[in-house]
Amino acid sequence: MTAVADEMGVDRASLYYYVSSKEALFDDVVRAAVDRNYEIAQQIEQSALAPRAKLRDLVMLLMASYGEHYPLFYIFIRENMSDAGHQRAQWSKDMRRVNRKTTDMVIAIIEEGYADGSFRNVGPSDIVAYGVLGVLGWTHRWYRPDQSEASAEQIGRTYAEMIVTGLETPAH
Repeated sequence: MTAVADEMGVDRASLYYYVSSKEALFDDVVRAAVDRNYEIAQQIEQSALAPRAKLRDLVMLLMASYGEHYPLFYIFIRENMSDAGHQRAQWSKDMRRVNRKTTDMVIAIIEEGYADGSFRNVGPSDIVAYGVLGVLGWTHRWYRPDQSEASAEQIGRTYAEMIVTGLETPAH
C-alpha cells in the first residue's frame, strides 16, 4: 500500500480512506479488468461475425488483456476461487460467475461454428471451450511481459491461428 500511495502522490492514510486493504484494492482492480473483458467478449459473441472471427477476436482479446494487466491477471489466474476467505467470498463468487459466463460464450461460439459447418465437430463444445481457455490460462506458467521476446498480442495471434485453423473445416 505504501508503494501505491507513493505512486499516486498521497499518503497511506489517505489511500486507506478509500481502500480498506491491499486485497480489497487487488479485488477492485481485477474486477474492473475482468468486467471490461467480459463486456468486450459479450460484444464479440453477440456480433454478426462468423464463428471463426469471433473465436479469433476473443482469444486475441483475452491474451492482450493478460499482457496489459500483468501481473494482476497472473495472480488472479493462480487464485483458488473456491478457497477465498470469508471477507472475499462475494468477490470470489462474482469472479466465478463472470468466468462461467465467459466460458459459456466460448461454448456458444464453438456451437455456432458446429451448427454452420465452419468448425469440425472435434468433440463436445464444453471440452473444446475448456481447451481454448486452458491454452490461454497456461500462459501464466511461462509468459512475462518484461522477459518474453513475443508480445501478448503476438502470442494471442498465434494462439488464435492455432485454435481456429485446428477447428475450421477445409472449405472455410
